[in-house]
Amino acid sequence: MELFEKMYDEHENVKVRFIGFTTENSRFDFGIIYTNMFFGKPLVVCMQTGRSTLLDPKDIEDVDYLQNVFRISDKQQAADLADFFSETLPSIPFVTQYE
Repeated sequence: MELFEKMYDEHENVKVRFIGFTTENSRFDFGIIYTNMFFGKPLVVCMQTGRSTLLDPKDIEDVDYLQNVFRISDKQQAADLADFFSETLPSIPFVTQYE
């Protein structure tokens, strides 16, 4: 008896970038996974906390979202992170995965 219906099981060679940087008051370490899954959004993983999210250009503009998802207590640190992501992540339009 099958308990679960498999929705997808994909194997993909992906590009992964590990980057660490500092701002005036913080240190950040991220893994960025570029994949064709997830509507083309890169998967961003904080290597310090393990928290992760899919980010597109609209998400990067939302400092409150970044502050919440990565649990950053200071608004300026989240703004610095938004600046970093806007320079680092591609601004290509994401694709519709389900047509």
